[in-house]
Formats: sequence, C-alpha cells, structure tokens
Amino acid sequence: MKQWNSPISESFRIGAILAFAGGFFDAYTFIARGGVFANAQTGNMILLAIQLVQGNFLHALYYLIPIFAFVCGIFLVEFIKRKFGLKNGVHWRQRILVIEILVLIFVAFLPIGKGDIFANVLISFICAMQVQSFRTIHGLPYATTMCTGNLRSGTEQLVHLTFEKDGTAGKKALLYFSIIFVFICGAAVGAMVTPLVGAKSVLFCCVLLAIAFFMLFFQQKGKEISKEC
Repeated sequence: MKQWNSPISESFRIGAILAFAGGFFDAYTFIARGGVFANAQTGNMILLAIQLVQGNFLHALYYLIPIFAFVCGIFLVEFIKRKFGLKNGVHWRQRILVIEILVLIFVAFLPIGKGDIFANVLISFICAMQVQSFRTIHGLPYATTMCTGNLRSGTEQLVHLTFEKDGTAGKKALLYFSIIFVFICGAAVGAMVTPLVGAKSVLFCCVLLAIAFFMLFFQQKGKEISKEC
C-alpha cells in the first residue's frame, strides 16, 4: 500500500503557529494601529471605491498603499522562491520567515499614532508573504492570515460528511475548523497583550515565526514510500 509523507511546511503544527500569529496581527492592528485589519485587502478595496465615488481622490491613495504592499509581498515571495529554492541548506520559506521577523521588529519600534500607517502597510506586506508561502495543509488549500476561505472549505467538507457520508470529509472539516479556532485564539491573546504592552507586543509573533523557522529545518520532502499492509 502506498502512502505519502507531507512536508512539515504543510503540517498542522506549522499551520497552527502561523494562524495564531495571523490572528494576533489582526488584533494588534485593530487595537494599537488605528482600528484597521491589515491581513486582508477586501475592506481596503471597498473603502477605496467609496472614496473614489465621493470624489476624495487624494484620500483614496491612503487605501491603495496597503493594497500595493500586499501585491509587492506576493511578488517578493515568488522571486525568492524562484531565485533561491533550497540553497545552502536553507529553504526559501525560511527566508520568508526571516524577512517577516525583521519587518515585525521594525514595526514594534514605530510610534503609535504617527507610525500607524507605516505599521499597517508593513503588516499587510508580511501577511501577503505568509499567505503566499504557506498555502496548503496536508494537501488542502488554506490561509493563515484570514478565515473566510477556511470557513467556506470547512463547511463544504461538513456538507460532504452529512450528505455523502464521507468519513475523510469529517477529518478535513476538523482540520479547517481547528485552524480557525487557533486563529481566534491568536486574536484573543493579541487583544489581551496589546493593550498592556503596546506597539512592542507584536514582538511576540517574532517568537512564533522563529519557532516555525527552526521547525522547517526538519523539512521532509513529500515522497512516496511503500510498505506492506
């Protein structure tokens, strides 16, 4: 019987760490950085459209900046992926995590108020990098910085379980809803820590990303193995 080993980058452990950080990012930017969510860009696109309709063209640029930062994050990931791959024993995903950590350290020392716009743009940038770099968990598409897609996918698996009695769908649904739960836990911790620590509370996420970085040294390539049943 054939079995496939998933690489650790697709493991629940890595997904949970990154989803926790993703939830923390949202709570951090909402509480400490002007009441915005920097992880997803749908809201910024809506606000951009509203400003354009109202004729506030200059103010509309304010919402274009994080959208542009998100796009730049995707481009940078794809460049690093193609340029480096696995080089000198370091996987390209590890390079992404290092960039995230360095950016977050910089964000932590931006002053609250005057530095909010820069902080939100930079967090949008690293969220784009993270969501582009870690896209599958046990072979299933998912996101670590937003929950809408995970909620849809998890509910779809529940439908398969309910109407088609597909046992594997139940496991997949549990995986999706577990990631959502961890994301919520990250947001809850962020909501508790940020008012106490302030701008530097985001350094907590640096610890999480560093853990993920070192875990990736144990990356196992997904390869086929055979064993007798």
